[in-house]
Amino acid sequence: MSDTRGGPRGWSAGRKGGLSRLRFTSLRLRLVVVFGLVALTAAVSASGIAYWLNREAVLTRAQDAVLRDFRQEMQNRAGALPVHPTQDELQRTAGQMASSSQSFSVLLVGQDARGKTVYGNSGGINGFSLEDVPKSLRTAVDRQQEISDTNKQPYHLYWQRVVDHGTPYLVAGTRVIGGGPTGYMAKSLEPEAKDLDSLAWSLGIATGLALIGAALLAQAAATTVLKPVHRLGVAARRLGEGKLDTRLRVSGTDELADLSRTFNNAAEALEKRVADMAARDDASRRFVADMSHELRTPLTAITAVTEVLEEELDADAGSMDPMIEPAVRLVVSETRRLNTLVENLMEVTRFDAGTARLVLDDVDVADQITACIDARAWLDAVELDAERGIHARLDPRRLDVILANLIGNALKHGGSPVRVSVREASDSVVIRVRDHGPGIPEDVLPHVFDRFYKASASRPRSEGSGLGLSIAMENAHIHGGEITAANSPEGGAVFTLRLPRDASELTEEPEESTEKKDGNGGATQGKEG
Repeated sequence: MSDTRGGPRGWSAGRKGGLSRLRFTSLRLRLVVVFGLVALTAAVSASGIAYWLNREAVLTRAQDAVLRDFRQEMQNRAGALPVHPTQDELQRTAGQMASSSQSFSVLLVGQDARGKTVYGNSGGINGFSLEDVPKSLRTAVDRQQEISDTNKQPYHLYWQRVVDHGTPYLVAGTRVIGGGPTGYMAKSLEPEAKDLDSLAWSLGIATGLALIGAALLAQAAATTVLKPVHRLGVAARRLGEGKLDTRLRVSGTDELADLSRTFNNAAEALEKRVADMAARDDASRRFVADMSHELRTPLTAITAVTEVLEEELDADAGSMDPMIEPAVRLVVSETRRLNTLVENLMEVTRFDAGTARLVLDDVDVADQITACIDARAWLDAVELDAERGIHARLDPRRLDVILANLIGNALKHGGSPVRVSVREASDSVVIRVRDHGPGIPEDVLPHVFDRFYKASASRPRSEGSGLGLSIAMENAHIHGGEITAANSPEGGAVFTLRLPRDASELTEEPEESTEKKDGNGGATQGKEG
């Protein structure tokens, strides 16, 4: 007999799985997941290959031993039977064959002398019968092959693995050459299946341990890699907070060490650049402050002279030569303008140096606005819409500066009447100053609070210094407030001042006033724009 293997295999199976792509915000978590996936893929692949190889080896070894023993028994015992055996002979021979070392169940099928089909089995597996043999296997066993140079036998041994009630079996069959019974064999593969199940469990546990080990390894690697990155992030935040002396400790020669060195070099260069800029800025502020103080001394004398000249101009007609009167008026006007500019520059210097402080007091906002308007003789040109009794804790002098600049700017560049309204909010006071002029051009609106900005370059010698609105904004900021500029839908410009009801949370430090006001607004002159 020759051995030709064929038929379906009872328990070959495969699985396919997919993982949807996930996004993680934590680099540490991504590293752990990547390490875990790599380890899981490698472990599953290795375990699958190992299981498949061991499964084939175990099944092939058990199968070859059983088929070899069955073939030997068929040759020795079934081959010794007569061509037409009786049922008793078949039964006795089947029992003898089943008592071999492989302990399989045997079914012998033959024809007696009268042509009747007779059966003999070993009585195992609930009476092994012909119905327990797959039809495809019976057909293959009974098929007679043609004799050729490559095929010396008309009948061959065929086998097939089947599963019955969850238990795997090896079923084989062949015929005795030269006439005789057909034999079938059934061998339980449950011991081999249990061994394979134990192997699968072992490989599964090994895969789980490999996954845990990979996660721990990934955590350790992430800690090693991300610690310098974390330190770099902390240092960058400190640098962003203005701590320019922040530096990183550099160790090693890898890419992270190069990154740390680059950060240190950049921080050092930034610190030097900021120090240079701060030094130049301090020098500029000192220059402006020194220049303003130096100018005040001659301005005091010049102002005294111009006041005398102004009194002469206001005296009876004819007291001054008509030829020089225009020149005298120009000197008086320009001296007043120069005095205002110096005072404004000194105020700006205080803001830039951070020395400006609030002197807070309980203020009736309506009374403060009325006093500001009355002091500058604007009563006929300004409409006030404010209820008395709206109190706020503010700096009266700085509030007066803000109001004088906003109202003066509206009177000068807008159109009468100028309307000032006051409204209460939950924790703030809102003051709106609206004029009835042409409004502010859209390209000028973003710059109205810029220093020395003037909307028209053709008016460089106008009375405004270009500092009034910027000083008003600085005074609003020091209170914790804000000023916004916009155009009213009904026409005209609207400046909205919003101040907190209580600015006492800010540092209170009395500051000696150095501003000098005149009847037209003096140091609170509004800027052009």
